[in-house]
Amino acid sequence: MTLLQQPQLSHLRRDGTLRFDFHRDQWRAIRSTKRFVLLLAGRQSGKSVTGPPWLYREIFRPLPDCSVEYRPGDYLVATPSYPLLTNKALPEFISLFERTLKLGKYNGSTHSFNFHDGKTRVIFGHADSPDSLEAMTARAAWLDEAGQARFKMSSWEAIQGRLSINQGRVLITSTPYNLGWLKQQLYDPWIAAKRLHPLIDVIQFDSSANPSFSKEEFARLRDSMPRWKFDMFYRGQFTRPAGLIYDCFDPTIHVMPRFQLPDHWPRYLGLDFGGINTAGVFLARDPASGKLYAYREYHPQVNRTAAEHKRHLTEGVLRLPTCVGGSKSEEQWRAEFRAAGLPVQEPAVHEVEVGIDRVYATIKAGDLIVFGDLAGLLDELGSYSREVDDAGAVLEAIADKETFHLLDATRYVISRLRRGVGGLPSSGGSAVARMPEGVWA
Repeated sequence: MTLLQQPQLSHLRRDGTLRFDFHRDQWRAIRSTKRFVLLLAGRQSGKSVTGPPWLYREIFRPLPDCSVEYRPGDYLVATPSYPLLTNKALPEFISLFERTLKLGKYNGSTHSFNFHDGKTRVIFGHADSPDSLEAMTARAAWLDEAGQARFKMSSWEAIQGRLSINQGRVLITSTPYNLGWLKQQLYDPWIAAKRLHPLIDVIQFDSSANPSFSKEEFARLRDSMPRWKFDMFYRGQFTRPAGLIYDCFDPTIHVMPRFQLPDHWPRYLGLDFGGINTAGVFLARDPASGKLYAYREYHPQVNRTAAEHKRHLTEGVLRLPTCVGGSKSEEQWRAEFRAAGLPVQEPAVHEVEVGIDRVYATIKAGDLIVFGDLAGLLDELGSYSREVDDAGAVLEAIADKETFHLLDATRYVISRLRRGVGGLPSSGGSAVARMPEGVWA
């Protein structure tokens, strides 16, 4: 038995009033008064179609006396990628705002919906284009499928910045995909508050909550899919997915609150180069235990020269850290940083899998500790995964490999630190590489 087509959820009555035919859990999200509402649900459960009506109620907010407050201004709709925007979120929005309510017109060249009165617009952005999430002051935002790996912590932070002046509300409609920032920043605090968080509301439901989803199909999927995949994709439950690369990383063991690092501990910096994605992770090594503490992350996502990056990376530091970064083919980047006054060593290994193995071994041994306020690095650790086929088999390819810049930086530096016994080894290469450990620390 196959899934039935999703019925029409909004209707204009003859008297001009608007009616929504939602199931109980959709109404819970619509009626929530919390600032951050996470609608976490299975596929085809009706989560995405909840977004436009929720945004409508933000623009035309109901008041206790049954009147409506029109709140003109800018609003935001964002997805992880442009295809997701055009295939789901945008059509659902246009169906309600343009075809049913006739409130305005969508402009494809500016990616915005403009109200006829000229007072309100809804801007559409996606995480693949960080610029589309900047340069606006928004009153509210709907984020669809923000749990996907491409929707980075930096995008979430940029959106919060756009909402900060108005203390704008957010609705996130998503299936769980990994253990990244969506779980760490919203779900975990909600659980820690015994589901009574003052700012966060989480509404979870199965795909079968949708009356149009066949119970027979739900049972077939449950009996035929790997448990982890069924729980995430059809029950809206966080679980450790197959393919998670650093599956040994346990926040209860490997994360701790920030403390003052002793000045004498050697410092290291892993760098990943890119046009707007130069990223860095700073590590300190406890000489007594050999443990590495990740204490700072750098990922501004702006165009800067090597000299500008060097200035921002070293601002306020007592001594230059021992720096390792870039792939074998990125010698020009290393030369640019060297000319700017920050010597960058080439990684000890160039095979990605060997580097991953060394980071994995470091984590599993309990020798990598991450400070709890490094949200970007923690997000990547919880979402760095291999591709999985439809049968649940883990493939060799890394999903969205090009988006994990902080973990690439971590891999570069740890692959050199852990290549031998006793810390940073010497190399037959540059004079910098042959210097004793700590000279640049």
